Amino acid sequence: MIDLRRLHVLRAIAHHGTVSGAAKALHMSTSAASQQIRLLAKDLGVPLLEPVGRGVKLSSAAQVLIAHIDAIEAMWRLAEAELQATEGEPSGMLRLCGFPTAIATLLAPLVDTARARYPALELRLREAEASESFDLLFAGEADLALVEATPDNPPPEDIRFDAQTVFNDPFDLVVPGGHWCAASAAVDLREVEREPWIIGVPGSMHRRHVLTACSNAGFRPTVTGEAREWNVIAVMVAHQMGVALIPRLVDLPHHLDLVRVPVSGPFTPFRHFQAVTLRGGARRPSVAAVMELLNEQVRAAEGIGPLPEAP
Repeated sequence: MIDLRRLHVLRAIAHHGTVSGAAKALHMSTSAASQQIRLLAKDLGVPLLEPVGRGVKLSSAAQVLIAHIDAIEAMWRLAEAELQATEGEPSGMLRLCGFPTAIATLLAPLVDTARARYPALELRLREAEASESFDLLFAGEADLALVEATPDNPPPEDIRFDAQTVFNDPFDLVVPGGHWCAASAAVDLREVEREPWIIGVPGSMHRRHVLTACSNAGFRPTVTGEAREWNVIAVMVAHQMGVALIPRLVDLPHHLDLVRVPVSGPFTPFRHFQAVTLRGGARRPSVAAVMELLNEQVRAAEGIGPLPEAP
């Protein structure tokens, strides 16, 4: 009989890419994780890890085994969902995670609504960016994550996760009060190509969004400021250092003299957001109930809306 805990260690190595990463996620020592894999390989009679330089990689046998483990996990979650559906009203604890703006604008208000509509359901929130959110889901420390769709996320065909596109969040051009386009109903990015720009720091998704949008509009922005936080970008704009593209969901500091101008034309940038669960987890009654509430929040939020399919 195969020890299921050893299968879990192998699955964690496949997810995190290293034995040490898997051990850390499982709260065990690296030597203990390695020992579990050696015992599993002995039980199965096949090598599971192969040395590569100073590290290791999954053997072909391990990759076959991982596919079966993921499928079994997904089927078990579907069975759990069907069992829970027989109990009536959603209940128990549901752990949500998401990026800061989503928590402030959507998920925290959703908790109030859920408390009134489903008294037996307890929601917990945790701030996490996309990469951490997938790790939390995989580790069983989160049940539903709201993440931005990026090329770095697991691909749609990844059997471990279900991702449903929920809404898009357009970027507005943010300018200081008194700027020449502050009174415009909308602005095409090509109209502001000669302006100085405030953008995200290297490696950030904000920087990637801005540079892509400007490139699609036919220019490269002149960068006069870089920052990680939306509030810092907003302060730079308010001090007339440049203009910026900031998502509509972001609540700007009210004491700053700033104006949002919608972007028009064919080069309007968007952030695309998905609700993600482990495969099969979306059918849990509590998850389905929260997804319904989330869709209500999206419909009520000004300027954002559903998106028919992922980018």
